[in-house]
Amino acid sequence: MDPANDAERRDDARGADLHTIYLAGGCFWGLEAFLRRLPGVRETIVGYANGSTENPTYRDVCRWNTGHAETVAVTYDRRIMPTEMLLDGFFEAIDPTSVNRQGNDCGTQYRSGIFWQDETDLPAIESAVRRQQARYTDPVVTEVEPLDGFYPAEEYHQDYLTKNPGGYCHIDMRAADAFVKRMGLAEGRACVQYDGLCEAVDGGLHPAESEHPSSRSDGAAMPAGAKEPAAATTAEEAAAAIASRVYAAPDDAELRRSLSDQQYRVVRENATERPFSSPYDRLFEPGIYVDVTSGEPLFASSDKYDSGCGWPAFSRPIASDVVAERLDRSFGTLRTEVRSRAGDAHLGHVFTDGPADAGGLRYCINGAALRFVPLARMDEEGYGYLKPLVEQEPVMR
Repeated sequence: MDPANDAERRDDARGADLHTIYLAGGCFWGLEAFLRRLPGVRETIVGYANGSTENPTYRDVCRWNTGHAETVAVTYDRRIMPTEMLLDGFFEAIDPTSVNRQGNDCGTQYRSGIFWQDETDLPAIESAVRRQQARYTDPVVTEVEPLDGFYPAEEYHQDYLTKNPGGYCHIDMRAADAFVKRMGLAEGRACVQYDGLCEAVDGGLHPAESEHPSSRSDGAAMPAGAKEPAAATTAEEAAAAIASRVYAAPDDAELRRSLSDQQYRVVRENATERPFSSPYDRLFEPGIYVDVTSGEPLFASSDKYDSGCGWPAFSRPIASDVVAERLDRSFGTLRTEVRSRAGDAHLGHVFTDGPADAGGLRYCINGAALRFVPLARMDEEGYGYLKPLVEQEPVMR
């Protein structure tokens, strides 16, 4: 029986991204019940993994030192429950510093482990283990190994605590519910893991530049009698030049008409696009990035770098005045949200893990909140006064 292959066959027209991983954490009755409480989990099978014999029975595992670990094969929808988030939930249920013991159960069959079949899971596994190690002074001893045989347990073990509500369990199931609430998880709600939390996303991709509904050249109006701003070579000059123009977002009805569904959800409903989905994530051509709602210039390509986070990243805005920072208390944590000044558009968040030689900040921005204006079109679209900033030496990629 191969749950992973069965899951692949059930990856149906609803677009489910089904995946299977194998988790060991003491008595499999309790771990299975805990995992079944997590949104996105579609199937669990308890069994025996990574031992020295084939087709073991429960008696064999308990009495004959077969080396198997009591394990749960968990199949989950990665759109709703990203792998790292599932592993964070798993670690809520176990003590990862305990050797061959969970709760009152002792022996090698009760060791903790993460057994994988797909090597692409390793970065998520290693990241989750590192986060756990930061929580403990004792070493994390949870095994991370490729799956070496999985044998489903006897039928009476399957879904045991549903069949026997008063049965033994070493895990506090309330911890699963608390984890779901704290992480912002919900059944049927697609999300990405974003700096340790689950943020809602829609399923669409950022449209290509040629199809971008806001690729119009409407620029910003100059006040009556005003002169074109001089070329800006510093952030202070850029701030003054941008302030001399009038940037404003249209009313909500016009935004709904002109923006894509995804853009509107990001800028007005604080949604987060899927990582690596924006073409701007890997774009490093010279130019500027403007607010998709108002056209106000926000970031220059010379301050853009590849952070590896999956979203466009900048070391700073063109001028500090063009963005506003707000304390974000959503999902039970404190972060700094970044919004545009003229359009009050949700852009993303700013973090303190950026390039040290560029100020140490990482402006992690949704591509859907931006429109790229290439250097060759900056004069035509009214942004020529910012060309000196674009032509500066770029930050380290």
